[in-house]
Amino acid sequence: MKHVILGAGPAGVIAAETLRKHAPTDEIVLIGDEAEPPYSRMAIPYLLSGQIGEAGTHLRHGTDHYAAQRITLRRGRAKQLDSARRQVLLDDGSTVGFDRLLIATGSSAATPPIPGIEGPGVHACWTLADARAILERAKPGARVLQMGAGFIGCIILEALATRGVQLTVVEMGDRMVPRMMGPTAGGMIKDWCEKKGVTVHTGARVEAIERGPAAEPGLLGKIASAVGLGASAAPGGAMTVRLSTGQRIETDLVISATGVKPNIGFLENSGVRCLVGVLTDEHLQTNVPGIYAAGDCAEAFDKVSGKTIVSAIQPNAAEQARVAALNMAGRTTELRGVTQINVLDTLGLVSTSFGNWQGVSGGEHVELTDRTGGANGMGRHLSLQFDGDRLVGCNSIGWTDHVGVMRGLVEGGVRLGPWKDQLLHDPTLLMQAYLASAQAQAARAHLRA
Repeated sequence: MKHVILGAGPAGVIAAETLRKHAPTDEIVLIGDEAEPPYSRMAIPYLLSGQIGEAGTHLRHGTDHYAAQRITLRRGRAKQLDSARRQVLLDDGSTVGFDRLLIATGSSAATPPIPGIEGPGVHACWTLADARAILERAKPGARVLQMGAGFIGCIILEALATRGVQLTVVEMGDRMVPRMMGPTAGGMIKDWCEKKGVTVHTGARVEAIERGPAAEPGLLGKIASAVGLGASAAPGGAMTVRLSTGQRIETDLVISATGVKPNIGFLENSGVRCLVGVLTDEHLQTNVPGIYAAGDCAEAFDKVSGKTIVSAIQPNAAEQARVAALNMAGRTTELRGVTQINVLDTLGLVSTSFGNWQGVSGGEHVELTDRTGGANGMGRHLSLQFDGDRLVGCNSIGWTDHVGVMRGLVEGGVRLGPWKDQLLHDPTLLMQAYLASAQAQAARAHLRA
């Protein structure tokens, strides 16, 4: 049996290793489209902040790891899938045949259609190559403008802030992290970032990135000029960023963190069904037998929302890869569900988002907000969303003691009974509600058994 895995990120590597464990004699080919050893994109901010070196981003260490596992690691990008012939066409013109295929091609940084965005000095923060380019420019004192303040954007923001740059963040939404946080929580994160010296523009978008004589020489240009190299010797020179608000901001580096999109273009006319991502069943199999998907490119069923979603977080990628590989190896296994969980640390302010944080039609909700924050000035916020007597979503800021409880209630679909009304009156009683309701639910399940 020959297994081919497209994508050498966390999902691809975990799937390959799981296959090797459960299919010891099968052939395994792992195909990645970058020259680097397989690495984790989520480690890149730690590289930018100086906490790790490039080797620290690698998923596995040791030059012979994959060879020792008898996993063939090769470079290539999938250009076309021929499901009928069971083969993949790569960008170098070669084809790779398979018996079973895992699509773990991940996602790519989305590039908004902004004049000037393709020129020098503008980078995504998605690959190790991007990180190297950013490190060249993001020196202490350099002016950096970041487009996007979503989940990934806030992680990048923190890494940049630790480098001592003059950081400006521009977010189109009316608040920071708009796809994860409600208005109050998103606004509190913005306030916190501004207290920490980050300039944040919400409800604004970048309309153009301009270069040329009109742009004031940036820090790097001034340094180059001072040492007699001239401004043109600085890598790319300064830029002027024009916002929809009419403001013009001088900067030495622009980082685009405006979202990602699944890498599924090569599946056109393949017969594999795609919606936002590659649609999968409970076994992570697509509509084509023997072809599976996992990770950022996969669309799987979420039991909390009751619909299929692409949830591009690494814990989901890892679990989907494990389940897909077990099924590829002939060990029937079901995905228990997609985890809608985000825990974000923004310059020391911890926030969380679970499930249907924005609420459901006909549901009830409660919010508790303390903007004073006591001695640390962080503030605290808790928003709970209910559907009947179940907690189906929540946002929190500063409530770190309740992270596990919130996740357990949302993902477990725990019936709260009379505790729902108590939480509406006092949402801080989460721990008591969880212990009482979860134990009662377990007792009922035991009696039914």
